[in-house]
Amino acid sequence: MDFSVSDCPVPVEQQPLNEYEALKASSYFSTCSLEWRKYITKLAWVWGLSWVIAGPVAAASFSPQKHISQFMLCGAGLATIGVIFTVVRWYLGWSYVSDRLASPTIFYEESGWYDGQTWTKPQEVLTRDRLIVSYEIKPIIQRLQQTLGVICLLLLSGELIWYFL
Repeated sequence: MDFSVSDCPVPVEQQPLNEYEALKASSYFSTCSLEWRKYITKLAWVWGLSWVIAGPVAAASFSPQKHISQFMLCGAGLATIGVIFTVVRWYLGWSYVSDRLASPTIFYEESGWYDGQTWTKPQEVLTRDRLIVSYEIKPIIQRLQQTLGVICLLLLSGELIWYFL
């Protein structure tokens, strides 16, 4: 059986392949697929910009003139929250698209929230979508999981340093 896009009843913007393409084309979400150096640089920018909020909060808690170590650790920990939010948002976006691509059935809305339908993908479409998940999206999700793991290790290191101050 030959399948064409016109046979798909799912609205164009709700088709998993189009959702994937939109995510991949987005400058915000495409950051996850950059080479490691550029990816880390973007995360460092997020962390640095998070200091705009974290710095004053840390300074209110620990005077930088008297307790520079505590100020730096507190500020760094608070600034990391911005990085965590960013990475979790990326993770949720890519996971959502991955789940829709890997699923044999797609839930969609024809014209509003009240008229939901499901569509079962033909085998060719399901195979194509699962290949995209395996070769394009899983590496991104693994990178984001690794990033969150490293962030946890850094936060634990900060706690150990704080403990021994």
